[in-house]
Amino acid sequence: MTKPFSFFLLLLSFAALAQDLPKGLTPEEKEQMKTYVVPSSTEGVQSPPSFPVRTMAEWETLGGLIITWTSYQSILRQIVDHAQEEVPVYIICSDSNSVKSYLTQGGVPLNNLNFILAPFNSIWVRDYGPWTVYGGGVDSLLLVDWVYNRPRPSDDASPQAFANRYGAVLHETTLEPYRFVATGGNFMADGLGTGFSSKLILSENSSKTEAQINAIMSSFMGINRYIKMDVLPYDGIHHIDMHMKLLDEETLLVGEYPQGVSDGPQIELNLQYVRNNFLSPFGRPYKVVRIPMPPDNLNRYPSQGGDYRTFTNSVFVNRTVIVPTYDVRYDTTALRIYREALPGYKVVGINSNSIIPASGAIHCITKETGIKDQIHIVHDRVQLLQPAPGLGYPIKAYAKSKLPVTQALLYYTTDTLTGWNSVPLQSLPGDSILAYIPEMQPGMDVFYYFSISTQARTVTRPITAPYGYFRFSTDAPLPVELTSFDLYTMNGDVVLRWSTASELNNRGFEVERKTGEPDEWRRVGFVPGNGTTLRTVNYSFTDKAPGSGEMHYRLKQFDHDGTVKIYNGSSVNVEEFGYELYQNYPNPVSSGDPSTVVYFTLKEDSYAALTVYNAIGEEVMKPVVSVMGKGIHRVDIPTRELTAGVYFYRLETIPQGGNGKGTLIRKMIVTN
Repeated sequence: MTKPFSFFLLLLSFAALAQDLPKGLTPEEKEQMKTYVVPSSTEGVQSPPSFPVRTMAEWETLGGLIITWTSYQSILRQIVDHAQEEVPVYIICSDSNSVKSYLTQGGVPLNNLNFILAPFNSIWVRDYGPWTVYGGGVDSLLLVDWVYNRPRPSDDASPQAFANRYGAVLHETTLEPYRFVATGGNFMADGLGTGFSSKLILSENSSKTEAQINAIMSSFMGINRYIKMDVLPYDGIHHIDMHMKLLDEETLLVGEYPQGVSDGPQIELNLQYVRNNFLSPFGRPYKVVRIPMPPDNLNRYPSQGGDYRTFTNSVFVNRTVIVPTYDVRYDTTALRIYREALPGYKVVGINSNSIIPASGAIHCITKETGIKDQIHIVHDRVQLLQPAPGLGYPIKAYAKSKLPVTQALLYYTTDTLTGWNSVPLQSLPGDSILAYIPEMQPGMDVFYYFSISTQARTVTRPITAPYGYFRFSTDAPLPVELTSFDLYTMNGDVVLRWSTASELNNRGFEVERKTGEPDEWRRVGFVPGNGTTLRTVNYSFTDKAPGSGEMHYRLKQFDHDGTVKIYNGSSVNVEEFGYELYQNYPNPVSSGDPSTVVYFTLKEDSYAALTVYNAIGEEVMKPVVSVMGKGIHRVDIPTRELTAGVYFYRLETIPQGGNGKGTLIRKMIVTN
């Protein structure tokens, strides 16, 4: 969004005075927003691309990383140090010489750096920076800019300044019917048409229906499945990157609080919502990796006034992942979780204690951009693979390249320390590729990765290959081909889901459970099979209330002729719920606010009654009177119906069995 030259100078001088703006709105900015008019552009294209597009995923090959050089320069310097080893770094600044001097003083080489002299207001480039989309999957790189929800006109102009430097067309959602307000920290994409946001996206665009919002995201971003989760009470900015991150197309890294603490209940509800209603692009339940949400240096969580410390606010920079860190007591665990979930990546931490009080960390102050000659590889991995007779183990993927492919190979080995073998990848219709790994003895672990080359570059998947790789176990041909087996907890139950690619004479599956090594496998259920079929079949089973602790599960498959096959299983940690009533948020709450949030948990299916009383014990409202399932529940109490004063809310519970009636009470304060 370009401005006249005199206005440019004005904003440049303003930027020098406004370098410590928080991620959220200041009190002054809240007043400005009432009359703020978003600056109009003279260069950007204010309509969607004329062809279907695809939003790039963060783990794809990058063409650059953008930062804005303002406050927190020690953190920025460390980001530049790690990122310039992987990609060109684009630094929006007012004086490149001072930036170079500061980097040199810190021992950072001045390699791979590009300086964009442009006005700015704040460091939070994640929120106002441009998005990379590709036409034709990889063919045409375009940039997309949303309306920034802050009265910061220089920040809002940055995407066009970068587009000019990068040589890319910028499309803008600034004019109706396409006007769309959003921030980058509240959006993640899987590169295959799925997007995630909090429901802040709905309130920021309240003049539009959800269907209209979805249509804008589809036409500008290629997002055809837009998953929106409830906002978190204690995360004031309501950006999902503060508590979750996509690690690949089917894996979610999700922050975890101690049970019932701070935003923990709503995070668990959101996770249940996603897992119960959406499958990964490969048709399986999302895999979930949990990572702690640590307390601050005074051992306080956000609900107790502590900083919103988060490890999910990290950034992919090709083969490096940069993670915010705070305290070695928690950092060691968090970095280990990253390294285990992302094998082969260089995982580095940057101390973010100075910036986290401003409600952001590493992801918030960086913005990736795609490479112009992208090679996009997508692989639906399997854990157990059977050979095709006379051919070997079939390995398929989707792959598309802008430039002609000069070489496409699949590398494989049974021992990563002894070297890799390769077989050629064949092109199939629909941009698919296929290779066969020679047949081996059953029970072997096979490691493999894809490598596709053009005249310009070679891209592997995983991007960290050969240090990172996919793997599967070999097995002899069986009547029933199991392609996936996943399990997760939901309100104290364990949900198992599995899929078969084909079945022959399949009577069904026995589900078995044990609680530890000394324990014996016990039958907990039976799921009938589909006899003989060549189509994919999805199965599920819920183990109701197995108890708490680590639970191990496996499948025992029975043929009609009595043949039995036992499949390797998996384990999950089950938390047991009690009857708990949590403090409402916010508290105190203004009578002008629409509502305050109350969470409670039920140990088992129960009759529940939540009643609000005034200070003299008179019943004011009863927002809950029903039989409810065990687990976490959220209630929005409409505070606009209350006058200022002290109130109490009481939860009465009666288990479905009729024994053990309970009562819990909390105090709520309503102000004018």
